[in-house]
Amino acid sequence: MPVTDEAIGKIKAMIVSGELRPGMRLPKEPVLAERLGLSRNSLREAVKALSLIRVLDVRQGDGTYVTSLEPHLLLDALGFVLDFHQDDSVLSLLEVRRIIEPAATAMAARTMSAADVKALGEVLDGLGDDPGLDDLLANDMEFHRMIAAGSGNPVLCSLLEGLSGPTFRARVWRGITEEGAVARTRAQHRAIHDAIAARRPDVASAHAVVHIADVEQWLRSTLGAEDSALPPTP
Repeated sequence: MPVTDEAIGKIKAMIVSGELRPGMRLPKEPVLAERLGLSRNSLREAVKALSLIRVLDVRQGDGTYVTSLEPHLLLDALGFVLDFHQDDSVLSLLEVRRIIEPAATAMAARTMSAADVKALGEVLDGLGDDPGLDDLLANDMEFHRMIAAGSGNPVLCSLLEGLSGPTFRARVWRGITEEGAVARTRAQHRAIHDAIAARRPDVASAHAVVHIADVEQWLRSTLGAEDSALPPTP
């Protein structure tokens, strides 16, 4: 095992065991290195790696602290990595969305408050009769964000937010190139909202599957065509 990986593993073990808790400051570098049987250089590299994935927070002149370890904080790193996925690899992300987002939608149908369900409908109503593509996509992102939050599960919500960004470029291109995509998206959103409002988790989940599978099928067809690589988002 590389020495840096070994150092990461030892710090992780201290956190998992509760010896280092969220918000605690790590012992000074020479003390911790000696205690873990590591070189100071290996420890330094491990701290750098763990700070990049938001497990540790290095504060200049103050020390190194364990972060809050809240799911949304740790999953930020996932979103950063997924942003590098392009073209046909986005299909894999859409497949994951198609698996977990319907579950989140069903949970939202059970747990969203009446006020939140009403607010979700107001998001759809606020789009207007002839929205521009930018307005539609912003509305789309907010609609899905509210449903993920409505699931009541912060880990699930963070995962879905991380998956949403990398598929945004595909949704932009679909809105530009596919006739009827805007109207179909609005109708699918309305069906999902109505099922949530009716407290029908199974129906809400089914509509969510159809909605995401629609984008996925369009992308498969697009990438199967000659010279079909998606252009960069303007």
